[in-house]
Amino acid sequence: MSPHALRAAFPRTIPVMAGYLVMGIAFGLMLSALGFGPQWAVLMSGLIYAGSGQFLCVALMEQGAAAIEVALLTLLLNFRHFFYGLSMISRYPKQGLRRWYLMFGLTDETYALLSTGNPPPGVRPEDYYLATTLLNHSYWIVGGLLGATAGRLIHFNTAGVDFAMTALFVVLAVEQWKSSKQHASALCGLCCGVVSLLVFGPELFLIPALISVAAVLLLMRNRLERREEGTPP
Repeated sequence: MSPHALRAAFPRTIPVMAGYLVMGIAFGLMLSALGFGPQWAVLMSGLIYAGSGQFLCVALMEQGAAAIEVALLTLLLNFRHFFYGLSMISRYPKQGLRRWYLMFGLTDETYALLSTGNPPPGVRPEDYYLATTLLNHSYWIVGGLLGATAGRLIHFNTAGVDFAMTALFVVLAVEQWKSSKQHASALCGLCCGVVSLLVFGPELFLIPALISVAAVLLLMRNRLERREEGTPP
């Protein structure tokens, strides 16, 4: 990966940096409140790298949940990344460790950047994808380290700090809506989510919503692609 790719990706990741530093600090503070040191924040942020999953992990650790319970709930909570990965397979390199890392680092915010924005001219797409993923991952790790370190030095009331992740996701969703010419995919996701919420309830709606969104978009794929290209449906 060339330094040019990092310089090209950095400006586009600044909004994610602002959000990830805040969320990472919140996570580090919550982890520190349980008595874990900064090294644990770095380890979890580096190896788990799932914002909502890490917040859930902290809450379950506080309740004394078993390791298998933590693993299963984290899998269910982040199951949406399976669909993210499917949509990015054709863009990512077909072999090597780079592809595995890109799949591992495909968070909500990284997916929002890579799925809607094209690499700048003169930058190889695979280098741009890797630079964006590495930068976002580093922001999250640094945020967790700062939060856990601050938690050791200063006592904080951590109630409500996990809402930072929801706020960042809303901001990115609004930006994605503004940058897109057609909103059929977003409206499809909204409708499927609302229907699944009404049918299955707040605790079980996520996976049915994702499955229904994937099914509808697959059925409408050709029409959406023609509309994106400006050809008649």
